[in-house]
Amino acid sequence: MKKFILFTAVLLLIAGGAFLFLTGDAINALVKQQIEKIGTQVTGQSVRVASVDLKLLEGAGTIKGLVLANPAKYTAPSAFSLNEVTLDINLKSLSTDLIVIDRIIIHSPEAVVEFTENAGANMQDILNEIKKNTASAGQPNAEAPSQSASQADPIVRVDQFVLAGVALTVDLTKLGNKVHQATLADITLNNIGGDAGMPASQLGGELAKQALSSIFKQAKKEQTDILKEQAKDKAKEKIGGFLNNLG
Repeated sequence: MKKFILFTAVLLLIAGGAFLFLTGDAINALVKQQIEKIGTQVTGQSVRVASVDLKLLEGAGTIKGLVLANPAKYTAPSAFSLNEVTLDINLKSLSTDLIVIDRIIIHSPEAVVEFTENAGANMQDILNEIKKNTASAGQPNAEAPSQSASQADPIVRVDQFVLAGVALTVDLTKLGNKVHQATLADITLNNIGGDAGMPASQLGGELAKQALSSIFKQAKKEQTDILKEQAKDKAKEKIGGFLNNLG
């Protein structure tokens, strides 16, 4: 298991029958370990998870307390954290060539986006790192041995991916402004992996990239609106001062 695996369904599918010989606690511990280890490798930042609870026979699972650390040059201790992730696997699809996850919901995540004076941002740095570390994930390796049918990477599609009630912090202090808070409307992404699906080993990285990209897009909009208002206020102050001097 050497690819970025963010959600329990992906890890279950790749590991396959090996989990049948483990107890529930052992499965949960293994999934937690893999999320932290491989998530850290791909994002370039520490990833920590509080707990994992899998319900194999129900095709469901929960991850709680996932925290993605902020790059060292930024102020906040974390860039992204979440209370709970739940997922619903389409059990009928497990007997087909295309495994379908009906829905993944990230409940009440918290995101901190810090902008710098030179137009940089912590979220952009993390996205760049994910892109760099997953750029060759889909490229064939001529020197790698071929996989047997039992080892082949399952093909997976996520029908719906929901970021529910993101608590967004936009830090503009380095741009001469202040820290702003907002709760975003639910962000819903559909058909992750396309109709044909994508290799399970690449799915976690794709979900992380799309989640952070969607949040960053909203943060940039917030930034633009805030700075426009700031510019208007300064212009009003200048005009007011000029009129007072005339009087």
